[in-house]
Amino acid sequence: MRTFGFPEFLFILEAAKWTIALSMIAFVGGAIGGLLVALGRTSENRLAQFLSGGFIQIFQGTPLLLQLFLVFFGAPVLGFDINPWIAAGVALILNSSAFLGEIWRGCIQAIPAGQVEAAHALSLSYVSRMRFVVLPQAFKIALAPTVGYMVQIIKGTSLAAIIGFAEITRAGQIINNATFQPLIVFSVVAAIYFVLCWPLSLMAARMERRQAAALAR
Repeated sequence: MRTFGFPEFLFILEAAKWTIALSMIAFVGGAIGGLLVALGRTSENRLAQFLSGGFIQIFQGTPLLLQLFLVFFGAPVLGFDINPWIAAGVALILNSSAFLGEIWRGCIQAIPAGQVEAAHALSLSYVSRMRFVVLPQAFKIALAPTVGYMVQIIKGTSLAAIIGFAEITRAGQIINNATFQPLIVFSVVAAIYFVLCWPLSLMAARMERRQAAALAR
């Protein structure tokens, strides 16, 4: 057993790069999936609405921890060799796709009906309506909640420690097992998460204030 010191702090701090990397994978993959889900939810095709709605219900209605377990332990049963990196990435991408899809669905439907009616009057196709009329306006509305949701993604990566992914929380567990000083170790872990999340929270709040001020004009 050893005492918590600077080398132990550096070990936990270095694990932050894996937290950031996993968060970026989850956000980029979730953004692609979320856009598809949002477009499906707002589509005129009933099958697309049903499938995207079911996807959202499943991944919003079950815990992320359970989704991690199903991917990590379920893939080998199906014959796929999977490691914690891939399992954590897949589970977080699917989970983020559901939440971002629902956030962006609301932003798309927040566009005034007159804008869509005008696009219909111009005989624009669905793709053209979305590309030139709806999505550019929805993007401005979605910016603040999307940045705010990135905080949830970063915090959600801590659950990947359960399947052995070496991010901040897992590094904290390793150091705690060596030092038996949980108060100090997990205070450091919490402080690192705070440093990662706080700027994003401030940015999201600032964007919301600016958007509210613009709408009030």
